[in-house]
Amino acid sequence: MEALPIKKLRKERGLTLAALARLVGTSKQTIHRYECGVITNVPREKLERLADALGVTPSELLGWSGGERLPVLGRISCGVPSFALEEREELSFGGADFCLIAKGDSMTGARILDGDAVYIRSQPTVGRGDIAAVIIGDEATLKRVYYYPEEERLILSAENPAYPPIVLSGSELASVRILGKAVAFKSRLG
Repeated sequence: MEALPIKKLRKERGLTLAALARLVGTSKQTIHRYECGVITNVPREKLERLADALGVTPSELLGWSGGERLPVLGRISCGVPSFALEEREELSFGGADFCLIAKGDSMTGARILDGDAVYIRSQPTVGRGDIAAVIIGDEATLKRVYYYPEEERLILSAENPAYPPIVLSGSELASVRILGKAVAFKSRLG
């Protein structure tokens, strides 16, 4: 994996290793390891602090395209399906078309928590086992999708054992539509 552009950004902003380390809450040796690519799996909280200290978004720091603003269409249930489309704000993430705010705890096993921003790439189908925003009738849910066309059966699985899978088959499938695949999520610190 290629090293993040931390050193370049740090120098552009006139920061020393020690100054950046203080802002991030780590040692200057750790910052040096991030810069050299010795540590490539930067913890999310440190990545967000680095991005903030360097005046960029975490997406830009990781080299993901964009920084484009995406509409937050509303909240998506991570429990019993429910849905209300309403544009509320904008968040950014390259590779996604829109964002939904997770509501509930059915996807905690995938580390998606209540209040997390879930970035969705619009597409009508997803691979077996992908996490997707799925509309059932006029309600929506975020679940892991398992479609078996030969059996005309769709299983929407939670990532929390407290929630049973939603199983749809035969004519029930006519009321189902994939909004898109979850390509990333962002947790709020706090």
